Amino acid sequence: MKNNKLTKIIITALVLIFAFSGIAFTNPLSADVDSNVTADDQQQQPVYLVELEGAVTAGDNTFLQRQVEKALEEDAQLFVLRLNTPGGLVDATMKMNELFLNAEVPVAVLVAPSGAIAGSAGAFILVSSDIAAMAPGTTVGAAQPVSMTPEGTQDTDDKTVKFYAAHMRSMAREQGRPAELAEQFVTENLTLDARDALEEGMIEYIAGNITELMNELDGTEIEKQGVTYTLNTADAEILGDEMTVSERLQNWISDPQISFLLLMVGFLGVYMGLSAPGTIVPEVGGLILLILGIYGLGLFDTNTTGIVMILLGLGLIGAEIFTSGFGILGIGGAVSLAVGAILLPMEPLMATDWYTTFLVTVAGTVLGLLLIIIVVAQRVIQSRRKHTGGSKFFNAPEKGVTTEELNPEGMIKTRGELWRARSDDGNPIPPQTEVEVVRAETLKLWVRPVQDKKENADQSN
Repeated sequence: MKNNKLTKIIITALVLIFAFSGIAFTNPLSADVDSNVTADDQQQQPVYLVELEGAVTAGDNTFLQRQVEKALEEDAQLFVLRLNTPGGLVDATMKMNELFLNAEVPVAVLVAPSGAIAGSAGAFILVSSDIAAMAPGTTVGAAQPVSMTPEGTQDTDDKTVKFYAAHMRSMAREQGRPAELAEQFVTENLTLDARDALEEGMIEYIAGNITELMNELDGTEIEKQGVTYTLNTADAEILGDEMTVSERLQNWISDPQISFLLLMVGFLGVYMGLSAPGTIVPEVGGLILLILGIYGLGLFDTNTTGIVMILLGLGLIGAEIFTSGFGILGIGGAVSLAVGAILLPMEPLMATDWYTTFLVTVAGTVLGLLLIIIVVAQRVIQSRRKHTGGSKFFNAPEKGVTTEELNPEGMIKTRGELWRARSDDGNPIPPQTEVEVVRAETLKLWVRPVQDKKENADQSN
């Protein structure tokens, strides 16, 4: 009867999973059928504006990659990045440089608002742009790379400095900026304010905000990769977008401080789990945090991390099925599946809304799995707490015969089984003595000879 009820609960949960999945996949792909763009709209090319504030992370890179593609889809005449950063991850910065240099649309970087900085990685980003501008009171430079060690940050070796200095010089020369001065950002930690940067030719404009910059650029011709672009930005429409859930998660995890904490807490969880086998929670949580911390430090790319997290999730759910993990392995697997799905990047050939429907499907599946795991775990815990009054072979025996001397512990035989037993009063009990069970604790029995009970009864009479 109980098994039938449990089966019905599981079937209901599976129905919910498919219901969520069905809703997800029946959503229309509106991006493919949107035809509201008029001929007049096509003639007025918009300006695409995005912001980057704080440390440069892998999430920022993913966001910018998607935004440049979207700007091309919107037929934008100019892509503008409003920048305010003290620096960030080298790998993400190099990918942004490559993106800006090869984008099929002019790219402008505006260091703003007043008081903002383009430090370290920000200097690389500014130099790689086709149009560089700074608001009054802003600063650029101090781009010498540093390495992180357990003792803190320290300067990198000369080989690394020379490499990034050459990279900075190459970009500056390509974009028509003073190469030697750009190189000093790396080799001498040179910094320039907006006025000095304009005088030295490191930037082309001083503008306090996007409106001023668009007015300054109106009518300007930009040549890029053999194509001449004429900007008509004075009254252009400004478009933009926000980070997706995946990009926000990547941005948060790849923050150097967050990734370091994830790494340390994950290592501590695994250590505690190995020190106390069977606890399950520290090992599962620690393993997930370790993978995320490694990703945050840039040792895994987004693709690899998403795949690893999905495989880990499937492994934990499989372990939950074949072991009695009380739901902990399953919950950890569901969390790992969700994170892995979020980190998987959107494929460029997929329809725009596909990723949203995919996330809804993942959410429905994870919720269904969690429901099943919670119900099953609850049933298992209740059954273990409840006294079982079924077969007599699961109850403690009433009598038995000692197979060896109990002094005070030994073995007795009862119902064809051997049980660990202990003399109730501590006195030795010889082998082959019939005993009765006084009490039982777990799998140990407290016994006394049957004849002692008869003698006590005769004396009382």
